[in-house]
Amino acid sequence: MTQTSAPLPGCCEDFARATALTRRGVLRGLGVAGAAWTVGSAVVQSSPVAAAEAGSGTGSVVVLSLRGAADGMSLVVPHGDPVYAAARPRIAVPASAVLASDGFFGLHPELAPLLPLWQAGSVAAVHATGLPAPNRSHFAAMEEVEDANPGSTERVGWLNRLVGDLPGDGPLQGISVGTESTAMFGPAARMSFSALDDAVVAGDDQWDPTDDRLRSLHRMWGRSGHPLAGSLRSAVDAVADLAPAKAVAPGDYPTTDLGTALSSVARTLKGDVGARVITVDQGDWDMHTDLGTLSWGNMNTNARRLAKALAAFFTDLGDVASRVTVVVLSEFGRRVVENDNYGLDHGWGNVMLLLGAGVRGGRYYGTWPGLENTYDADLTVTTDYRSVLAEVVATRTSASVATVFPGFTPETVGAMTSL
Repeated sequence: MTQTSAPLPGCCEDFARATALTRRGVLRGLGVAGAAWTVGSAVVQSSPVAAAEAGSGTGSVVVLSLRGAADGMSLVVPHGDPVYAAARPRIAVPASAVLASDGFFGLHPELAPLLPLWQAGSVAAVHATGLPAPNRSHFAAMEEVEDANPGSTERVGWLNRLVGDLPGDGPLQGISVGTESTAMFGPAARMSFSALDDAVVAGDDQWDPTDDRLRSLHRMWGRSGHPLAGSLRSAVDAVADLAPAKAVAPGDYPTTDLGTALSSVARTLKGDVGARVITVDQGDWDMHTDLGTLSWGNMNTNARRLAKALAAFFTDLGDVASRVTVVVLSEFGRRVVENDNYGLDHGWGNVMLLLGAGVRGGRYYGTWPGLENTYDADLTVTTDYRSVLAEVVATRTSASVATVFPGFTPETVGAMTSL
């Protein structure tokens, strides 16, 4: 869910421009009905899908995008490369402060809430990942990453291709929380909402205090033999007596956009409504200035919020966590050398995080290229980000990797187990 706060001071102009469905019956009704529904401000168009298919499948994938180009070398610190500290004399995370060190890499100390998951083998990092060639424009890079089909003139995202290759065709298989990710754009049915508690049947609002809209829909479809009737009746009945869903205590999630979004995602997944792919955004990672040190700065704040929200999310999921995999990525990384403003300018290579089901965790993956201490030096990409995503698709879904990533031959990363 995109941050609603003002852009960070010093962020580039390019970046600056840029519900609960508290009862599972409502979502199931949406998923099986071939009709248009209003969910918050979104209109969902769907085609019929058998009710038995709702909730089918073995796993769900949550894709969390760190908007603004997060500095992967601050989140997962290559302290074993001597150039790292030399190139960042003020903002480098010292080797003595990192967590889960393997002698070369370590986690930023503000990622401490994720340490129990790391130690349990449920979190892994893949470093020096990214696009095959540098693209330093935020929105051009976002679109390239999310289309994942270089050279194509079609505006179809890789997640839309993934959803379209899954069994069934209900819109609840693909969900965007907040602004719809371009990775979801395309012909396959999907839906989006900004707040789970805003899910409504169109017309059932303050202007209808006696619930005439719901009674009308129930009367219209109550005795119909149309194949959509049962689904619509179920949805109307569920909306009529919506009740707050029980979730993790509010204090367990940080009071941030990301905390709110992941709370909604957890409620959706626990509702078992057939959601297979969900996207969430966290903004404000464009740290040209005031990335800071371990004593102050925006990296500390963002890393802490990210870790707390993810830790609360997996606690909230409970037993459902055994079928949920989270992928964390950003459009590109930052330069090796710090600038004069305690920040970093646009770079290339980055880190990806994998959490949850099927992850061979507690380890760092990828081929480290070595760093150079020159003004315009980048972290060179040695693993195409699609290879990481392809491994998730192959091991956690039934979709074809060749369909999701046309013309791409992935390399073996080794960070995921089979279903």
